[in-house]
Amino acid sequence: MTDALRSVTIVGGGTAGWMAAVAFGRLLGPAGTRVTLIESDDIPTVGVGEATIPPIRTFHAMLGIDEDAFLRATGGSYKLGIRFEGWTRPGESYVHPFGQIGTDIAGVPFAAQWLRARQAGLAAPLGAYSLEARAAETGRFSRPIANGDSPLSRIGYAYHFDAGHYAAFLRAQAEAYGVVRHEGLVERVERGPAGIAAVHLADGSRIAGDLFLDCSGFRALLIEGAMEAGWTDWSEWLPCDRAVAVPSVADAAPLPLTRAIAERAGWRWRIPLQHRTGNGHVFSSRHMSEDEATATLLAGLHGEALAEPRVIRFATGHRNRFWSGNCIALGLAAGFMEPLESTSIHLVQSGLQHLLRMLPAGRPAAATVERYNRIMTAEFVRIRDFLVAHYHLNDRTERFWLDRAAAAIPEGLAEKLALFHAGGRIFREADELFNETSWLAVLTGQNAPVSGYDPICDAIPIETAANRLAQIERVVATSLTHMPSHAHALARLA
Repeated sequence: MTDALRSVTIVGGGTAGWMAAVAFGRLLGPAGTRVTLIESDDIPTVGVGEATIPPIRTFHAMLGIDEDAFLRATGGSYKLGIRFEGWTRPGESYVHPFGQIGTDIAGVPFAAQWLRARQAGLAAPLGAYSLEARAAETGRFSRPIANGDSPLSRIGYAYHFDAGHYAAFLRAQAEAYGVVRHEGLVERVERGPAGIAAVHLADGSRIAGDLFLDCSGFRALLIEGAMEAGWTDWSEWLPCDRAVAVPSVADAAPLPLTRAIAERAGWRWRIPLQHRTGNGHVFSSRHMSEDEATATLLAGLHGEALAEPRVIRFATGHRNRFWSGNCIALGLAAGFMEPLESTSIHLVQSGLQHLLRMLPAGRPAAATVERYNRIMTAEFVRIRDFLVAHYHLNDRTERFWLDRAAAAIPEGLAEKLALFHAGGRIFREADELFNETSWLAVLTGQNAPVSGYDPICDAIPIETAANRLAQIERVVATSLTHMPSHAHALARLA
């Protein structure tokens, strides 16, 4: 690289490529940095990243994206959380809601007082204290409403959307910022002193760059094909290695939540959009064939399929180096974890935001590259542990689930579960994506064992805490009546 970042070359389109293009075009284009994106219409994208988590709203705000315009363009709907159905045992379900659950009681965190009261039989289920959980289950939605300290003023939400339409929407935004799209297939990668000097296309074009972003999906043309970054495999902890996906007709009254439905050898997703419903079945090929998985998916549809099912084969893990030389991998080129908690698009966003904070003016310092790789590895690891917890804490009787419950778990997760068991304590590590509220929802929803409670709760009588919990439950119930239906919120967009 030279003394200034004059050009950024993005290899691959899809969600990851066009997210990167918009970010670099908007933030660096005005400074004179040339941003080029290379993609080929002959290479289909995976295109199943249709569910998100609340940080995407921060990303959109940074890019100046209008929410209504985005939702109209992508057939999007709102999302207040994820409902896990049958993950403990068939017939049971719980919601992992966005936003805040309850409020502190006498200076003690809500979670501690709720766990204490629950053990005494004086508390309602956790979802009763979450406006997002109640609204998601009953098909209601509202953006935050300024109303003092009411739960209505701090509603946490994200989106469902059509990934193909999202890429097209971002492309229009990026091209408005001067990003140039080049159609073509990459045939050869030319190495140079900084790492990658240029890519050569099938039409004979040579496209150089100071910085290269590998958004080429599972193929990882640059980060693995050229830079040989290496791979860390996590199939021992997350053994699902296939997904079957198919769209179906839209729901008449879509719920503002993603459904994750446990099956014999994995789970199904159900994602409601305005114009269709996204469906998929994630499974372990060691426990179920592709034909069986496809049949299970089709049998679970609530309406007519709109296309032929397609199988996606994947490996769970991440690159040993996300940043190598002048090449940074984003999206599927960087790594993959099944979309159980809708983290795929977030990991693209996170990679971009960390990169923009560490962006080199010239040749990157070794310390910068090392820090980026360390931060991204830690983010992948913590999300991995959160996903593994869903599988580990189950009481199902099928072979796949028995194996998951009996399998060894990562050290970090083992510590989380031990701390929770010994008094219900949950600690968030640094800037870990999933906070104490998320862990509380999943650990209690999956019936994680807990013994005793935080002794600081005894600062107030348990009857006082129980009365305060009942008051919070009433406030949530009253707030719910002020929220219109999700269908009404979507109709307003039109």
